[in-house]
Amino acid sequence: MGYVSNTNAEVTDRLDKAIEDGRRVLAMESNAVKSLTGRLGESFKHAVETLASCQGRVVVTGMGKSGLIGRKIAATLSSTGTPASFLHPAEGLHGDLGMVSKRDVVMVLSKSGKTEEITSLLPFFKLLNLPIIGLLGTIPSPLAERCDVILDVSVTEEACPLDLAPTASSTAALAMGDALAVALLRYKGFTSDDFATIHPGGALGRKLLLKIGDLMHRGDEIPIVQANASLKNVILEMTSKRLGAACVLDNSGKLIGIVTDGDLRRLLESGRDLAKVVASDFATRSPKSIVENALATRGIHMMETHKITQLVVLDGDGRPKGIVHLHDLLQAGIG
Repeated sequence: MGYVSNTNAEVTDRLDKAIEDGRRVLAMESNAVKSLTGRLGESFKHAVETLASCQGRVVVTGMGKSGLIGRKIAATLSSTGTPASFLHPAEGLHGDLGMVSKRDVVMVLSKSGKTEEITSLLPFFKLLNLPIIGLLGTIPSPLAERCDVILDVSVTEEACPLDLAPTASSTAALAMGDALAVALLRYKGFTSDDFATIHPGGALGRKLLLKIGDLMHRGDEIPIVQANASLKNVILEMTSKRLGAACVLDNSGKLIGIVTDGDLRRLLESGRDLAKVVASDFATRSPKSIVENALATRGIHMMETHKITQLVVLDGDGRPKGIVHLHDLLQAGIG
């Protein structure tokens, strides 16, 4: 296998042709997926409805490359709120059918529509009266005759120049699986909070699960001054708490403003008598605030939108319960 090249020109020519091959494959697979859009109709709606009504799991099965695509579809369904498992057809014939229950829905993938290992499983599925959805590359076919819902994922030709290795056909089946999963997600009203519940790990989980209350500074960590505090006291409070801001409160303890580093710079540039000013004189009134049960992603969105680096966390009475800095969110992997 392979080739031996004697000249740099031959190597260059082969590499140029490799680029052409790559472009041809991408174009063919793109066209294969695009052709699926015109096939979506009542069968697709029936498939979504069948999957949504599943009381157990979606059992996905397929052999060879179809099996690999089936594993990915099962994983995508599970990650979007529809429990699914992959059943290897050959292993199913030797005991793994025990994983299938009367509450399940079956999804079969086959390019030929006559995969022997899958057709051997169908009598068992029928015995349990399970709905069978087929993502099939050949219609009519023996499998098509036994499926309750048929989704046509056929292609005119494979991207493989020998028309042997599944390429465009496997891409089409994968895309149809994604289309089902996303349509099902919307149909069932699956939310980002639901997604967070089953994706607790990694950066994605942090973005979806972390609340402002998990990251905010509380108690004595909150920089606070009274409305009549002197400039010196404001600077001391800001310096000691190191959050680049200080909350300004009225006599009842409610927030009336915030002093930031920017407010201090503007005060110094104003030419006012610094010995006479108090916090309420130069604080930013009605500062942006947030509640502690808001998602941390909401906080960083507010900061980016308003070009600020702090948010005061208020309780129901308008009193500071905490403060969160942009750095707190970034260090937590939000953003």
